[in-house]
Amino acid sequence: MTMPHHALEIVLTRSARPAELRAATRSIPLAANHDATRLMALCPGKTARRAAHRLRRRLGTHLPIDVITTRYPDSHGQVLLNVSLPPAAQATLSRTAKQTGQSPEQTLHQKLNQYDREETDRLTHAVKHLLTGTTPAHFLTAVGHALTRSPGAAPW
Repeated sequence: MTMPHHALEIVLTRSARPAELRAATRSIPLAANHDATRLMALCPGKTARRAAHRLRRRLGTHLPIDVITTRYPDSHGQVLLNVSLPPAAQATLSRTAKQTGQSPEQTLHQKLNQYDREETDRLTHAVKHLLTGTTPAHFLTAVGHALTRSPGAAPW
């Protein structure tokens, strides 16, 4: 029986040095983007989770890995994020999960959803406040100008 392969994207905390890339590609074939901050790999595993875990184990000593993610969503439209938390954050997450009777993954998911709701509410309130002094058309024009003229803005 052959093992399925999963397309995984690796986001690095900084550009990989040529020597680091050479050492990593001895372990598994990789494709790098132009500045070597993002890599692609096909990794075998029964599941995407196992493949990402295997990839982190193989490359974690060679590269400054920030996040490993599945390149394509699963049948539920979800992508897998494999993040290595600092020991203190992992301990806090485990402690909170134990207190709530949840797994660390469930606790993290719940906290991220809570943050997302709070951030959306904060931004909605800020936009409503800005709209009290202008029209939606002027507001959208100003947002467009700010996005296209900001340093580091997306090129669209």
